[in-house]
Amino acid sequence: MIVPVYNEIATARIALDALLAKEMPGWELEVIIVESNSTDGSRAVVQTYASHPRVTLILQDRPRGKGFAVREGLARASGEVLLIQDADLEYSLDDYERLIAPIAEGKHRFVLGSRHAAGSGFALRQFADQPVHAFVLNCAHWTFATLINVSCGVWLRDPFTMYKVFHRDCIVGLQFESNRFDFDWEILIKLIRRGYRPVEIPVRYRSRSFKEGKKISVIRDPLTWLWALAKFRFQRL
Repeated sequence: MIVPVYNEIATARIALDALLAKEMPGWELEVIIVESNSTDGSRAVVQTYASHPRVTLILQDRPRGKGFAVREGLARASGEVLLIQDADLEYSLDDYERLIAPIAEGKHRFVLGSRHAAGSGFALRQFADQPVHAFVLNCAHWTFATLINVSCGVWLRDPFTMYKVFHRDCIVGLQFESNRFDFDWEILIKLIRRGYRPVEIPVRYRSRSFKEGKKISVIRDPLTWLWALAKFRFQRL
């Protein structure tokens, strides 16, 4: 599990305690925590886990974005199956078994934890304190999902989910370069172009609003996503 942490003081300890208490029969769990020099005390929290036998702790000198943190975590991971896990508690750790099952059974190499269950309708995000922001993000989600689907010849309801689970073989030889949330686009496009069509497994999801700490920039990040699509869809692998 690759766990990027930046300014998550409200949830970091709860999330890490739950993650390190997780037991999955038949699996040895490795937790790669990548802390990006938070300003809210999160670094001090993650440092308390440095001696845990399951933990590899990476302390970055400055924040360069979630994608950069995940890339550094992937470079240090030794597991056969890799999973990306945020420290903000939007997703449930109880879905791990369902996400890993298709890979363990040899049916798929690449799994996405879809926040859109069948019949769930339009609204992925529902912010009680910021309903307009939620509506805008939901519209953007479907717009960008359509762009990905048409460009890559797939049909995915939630290509941008944080829960991306894949066998190590999928990324051997690939070079990643995205530093922000465009990393989600880069890894998805490159794995699809390699022939790994992801299967979507519904997961439980509780969206948090910008007031609660959501870090996406509604102006900057969409521009990086469009650039990522144009670049990685045709760039030589």
